[in-house]
Amino acid sequence: MQANGAGQDRDSELSCQNGAQNGESSSSGVAHSNGLESGTNNGNTVSSNNNGVSVQPASNNATSTSDVNSGVKKKKRLSQSEEDVIRLIGQHLHDLGLNQTVDLLMQESGCRLEHPSATKFRNHVMEGEWDKAESDLNELKALMHSPSAIVRMKFLLLQQKYLEYLEDGKVLEALQVLRAELTPLKYNIERIHILSGYLMCCHADDLRVKAEWEGKGTASRTKLLDKLQTYLPPSVMLPPRRLQTLLKQAVELQRERCLYHNTKLDSGLDSVSLLLDHACSRKQFPCYTQQILTEHCNEVWFCKFSNNGTKLATGSKDTTVIVWHVDTETQQLKLMKTLEGHAYGVSYLAWSPDDVYLIACGPDDCSELWLWNIQTGELRTKMSQSHEDSLTSVAWNPDGKRFVTGGQRGQFYQCDLDGNLLDSWEGVRVQCLWCLSEGRTVLASDTHQRIRGYNFEDLTDRNIVQEDHPIMSFTVSRNGRLALLNVATQGVHLWDLQDRVLVRKYQGVTQGFYTIHSCFGGHNEDFIASGSEDHKVYIWHRRSELPIAELTGHTRTVNCVSWNPVLPGLLASASDDGTVRIWGPAPFLDVQDAEGHNEIS
Repeated sequence: MQANGAGQDRDSELSCQNGAQNGESSSSGVAHSNGLESGTNNGNTVSSNNNGVSVQPASNNATSTSDVNSGVKKKKRLSQSEEDVIRLIGQHLHDLGLNQTVDLLMQESGCRLEHPSATKFRNHVMEGEWDKAESDLNELKALMHSPSAIVRMKFLLLQQKYLEYLEDGKVLEALQVLRAELTPLKYNIERIHILSGYLMCCHADDLRVKAEWEGKGTASRTKLLDKLQTYLPPSVMLPPRRLQTLLKQAVELQRERCLYHNTKLDSGLDSVSLLLDHACSRKQFPCYTQQILTEHCNEVWFCKFSNNGTKLATGSKDTTVIVWHVDTETQQLKLMKTLEGHAYGVSYLAWSPDDVYLIACGPDDCSELWLWNIQTGELRTKMSQSHEDSLTSVAWNPDGKRFVTGGQRGQFYQCDLDGNLLDSWEGVRVQCLWCLSEGRTVLASDTHQRIRGYNFEDLTDRNIVQEDHPIMSFTVSRNGRLALLNVATQGVHLWDLQDRVLVRKYQGVTQGFYTIHSCFGGHNEDFIASGSEDHKVYIWHRRSELPIAELTGHTRTVNCVSWNPVLPGLLASASDDGTVRIWGPAPFLDVQDAEGHNEIS
């Protein structure tokens, strides 16, 4: 907290004071050692702090503190951390307007809230006495580790002075500040050119809009003071709202370490209790079966929520795709449409970016691809280039007008919505596909245990991920930075696509040579879920290799999981047992569970 403070002034400026300790009154007309000046009011001693707040002492017939404490052992000197805490509390109380309380706290502790030169500087800035504030900088210069920062501070002061002159219509005075004070600093010439342009503003409103400035007064001067404080050591002047900053950091750290935290992060402190450590309950997490969908009559190979979270599509060996409507209030699913005619079964599904279309692919021996209009329920395109093809995977271009598809027999096509072939890449045996958000690069896992990036515009490709075992499937995070791979006999691996490094191997899942699809999910995609050949759904926190939940209920291999992108408490899983399970929080939460032990409902 004091690492960059002015050490040479520590003993003299921040030490416990000899006078005005433990509530002692000082004689009339004598200044307190912590900067308080006293006067008289009807015969009583009155002390005034730097903010002009008067403090009334105890009545004259009260027993003096010095008499009470006579013979008592001298108060021990405060430690560095104790002084820091007192100053933090003092600053927070000052921000709340409790100036008399601050005054008494500083007197009794013998500490100073800030250096007297800093107090004087603060007052002059807030009162708009720019010449005096500029003079104060010379006193502060000796207390700073980087005297060159004085130039930056002076520039900020003069900029405020210039803008206030302009707002008051004192154009000549403003021009004098620009020419004789700002320009000679030879600092931030580009900004000076911008400031000079404000001379052309016709009225004050125009100036405030163009300068993005609050105008003359407390708001802009407080903002200026916050900027100026960043150049001063904390032993001289505390950073603004320092206690609140520390409390926010503590709350955020606890949330980040909470394995089950799955709600939107609120940066404020009003939504939490500071009296308890943060701890979310497992009951708030999607670990409980909310619904079992049994409309499919054979193995369910794939499931995928739409991008807006209002629909779920499931594909089955029974040759159908079922589209379910998600009630965002009750989080219950109802059958919406059944799409039939996929002779080989449906092993992969992909929603268009606007959720209007859904593409369905089949298993290895399927040469056809179906593009459905979900709004009308009509088949727009049934695509097949050759009966020898294998089209088992598909990915949409972010523009929603194109898609790429391919399979393990060496097909790799880019097509439009009518199934017309736009481009093709020869000899790539595709296992899984993904289009990056920049719209140019397509990621494809192939039979060489790798993921390569293919650019259809300039026909270049590059290696991104290399595994030692077959990559059965993969998915990419929303920001395009991370890839989640299901690797044969190895399990689930997390890769950083930018740095091209393996980040983490997740434990627990049973992965053989079946195609199992995992997913990112939860708020900020902090969680990872995967199906498994041991009939379970596994969930991990992205930072932890060990699972935080193992969901049981399916009776055969779980082929695919999908986390709702809008409702972080909703998870779907598809299994060879012919069912789709919808997972959510526990149906009944007590008050403590619902509040996450310290969240305010």
